[in-house]
Amino acid sequence: MLPITPAALDALTGACGRPYRAEWSIDGGRSWSPCGVVAGSAQVQASRTQTVRYTASATLTGVPLGRHGINPISTNVRLWQGITPARTDTVWFPAGRYTVNRPKAGRTGIQVELDGLEDEVAAARFPVPRTIGPDTARVLVETLLGEALPGVPVSWRVGVSPDTLVPQTVADEDRWAVLAGGTDTSGAATGIAAALAAELWVDARGVATVGPVPTLADPVVWRIGRGMGGALVEPQAEQTAEGLVNVWSVSGDAGDGAAAVGPVHAWDDDPGSLTYAGPDPVADPLAPQREGLTWVRVRSSRYTSALIIDAAQAYEVAHARLADSLGVQNSLTVQAACNPSLEPGDVIEVETLPGVWERHLVDQLSYTLGSAAMSCTTRTTPRRVT
Repeated sequence: MLPITPAALDALTGACGRPYRAEWSIDGGRSWSPCGVVAGSAQVQASRTQTVRYTASATLTGVPLGRHGINPISTNVRLWQGITPARTDTVWFPAGRYTVNRPKAGRTGIQVELDGLEDEVAAARFPVPRTIGPDTARVLVETLLGEALPGVPVSWRVGVSPDTLVPQTVADEDRWAVLAGGTDTSGAATGIAAALAAELWVDARGVATVGPVPTLADPVVWRIGRGMGGALVEPQAEQTAEGLVNVWSVSGDAGDGAAAVGPVHAWDDDPGSLTYAGPDPVADPLAPQREGLTWVRVRSSRYTSALIIDAAQAYEVAHARLADSLGVQNSLTVQAACNPSLEPGDVIEVETLPGVWERHLVDQLSYTLGSAAMSCTTRTTPRRVT
């Protein structure tokens, strides 16, 4: 969650102003110039399930189209939204830093599609195969990002060990796969961040960020009650188990011809969880049959990476992947309570029925700059009805 003052947080569900603005730069963000945004045209989406976390579209005014203005090569755009509580100054929140895609001159301004800076990292592929490491994750990540995004800072969040040693590996072409995650030509997993049980993304400020995989056990950053100054929570009935995995087996290669690591296993061991995998689905897969646990269903997956060098690291990765693959997807719409400080990966608590509160992890959110409403796609872990 982005920093927010108590006054701005209290004003979200009451009477407050919601201004917005945009800036553009053609020198990699060293200087920024203001431009206008046509009312209602700036649509922002943020998703932690996509490679590019922030995407948007807008119609910009007061800026030329071309080499010295909006173009798809050198231009970056920053969007901002504000909260103006009664009788106080506006508090501004970043709503993404973007590259420009397909600018088009229209009757009311320049229509643009906007993608987060991850798009530029992915486009900066290696011209020839390259040996990466051995070195610390901090050195390698900041070097590889600095080559693709000169001048963009890198933030390491609490819970990630940036000084973890990364063994030597050969990168074929895909820079993003080396940094964040993917697979090589043999099908083995890649990604320095993934090997740290972490995620890599560019946040709303335009800062490249390495942070731990969020879980429903993380602190709640915002509570949405049904009577919050007219706020209305509308949980949708549709659910999906797409991407659900309740058993992970993680292996690694210690490198330099050393013995392989693992596999190390992690599974949902909560008997009250709807996704409970049983007492020990690896060593005793028949336990549910023997103990009458007829509702148990196992959905397993494997993860192997040459960047995992010991069992402790494999344990962290296994539990991070488990946390990221448990839970049922829910569509949760929050009306009249757009919170510009909310980020994908935040944990919120929602009063879905009178007196019934649930924890939800925000996977995606969307809003229009200047609007009082926002939509969130969340994930939660329902309890089994007994």
